[in-house]
Parts: sequence; structure tokens; C-alpha cells
Amino acid sequence: MMPIQYTDQMNLLKDILQNHSKDCCGSVSECEQIERLAKALMVNQNIDQTGKAILSEIYSYGQNGKYTQHLDEHISNHQDQLNSWVDQINQFS
Repeated sequence: MMPIQYTDQMNLLKDILQNHSKDCCGSVSECEQIERLAKALMVNQNIDQTGKAILSEIYSYGQNGKYTQHLDEHISNHQDQLNSWVDQINQFS
């Protein structure tokens, strides 16, 4: 199996975050996917420290979402960050 490329990882992460933002709901498996993508991208040499800091925030969001009892509420509480993260990912992808 071939690993997905950097741009595909970025696009997938962006898609999930946009869906969370738009739908105000999501699934535990999406949170796990956010976590995996952010972690994989954090070790990428093409991403600067600012990008890594954003990915670290996104990773925490995914991790906290995975363990929360009220996922939709967790997503709603992060609406501003979700939109901001998508804008920031657009700048470095």
C-alpha cells in the first residue's frame, strides 16, 4: 500500500475540518483521522514551525474530540478555530 502524499493529506485534513465546521457534527473515526493526519504532517520537512504549531492544535482538537462524551458540542465550541485552521492550511498547502 502506498502512503498518501503531502497534498492529499492536507486536502483530506482540510475536508474533514470543513465538514465539521459546516455540519457542526462529526464522528469519532473522523477525529482519529484528524489526529493521524496532523501527526503525519507534523514530521513533514516542508512545514515550518508556524504550520507545525497549527497542526499541533488540530491534533489536540482531534484527540479531545475522540474522547469527549459530547462530540457535536466539542465541534460547535471550535467553530472559529475550524475556519481559521482551514484558512491557514490553504496558505501552506
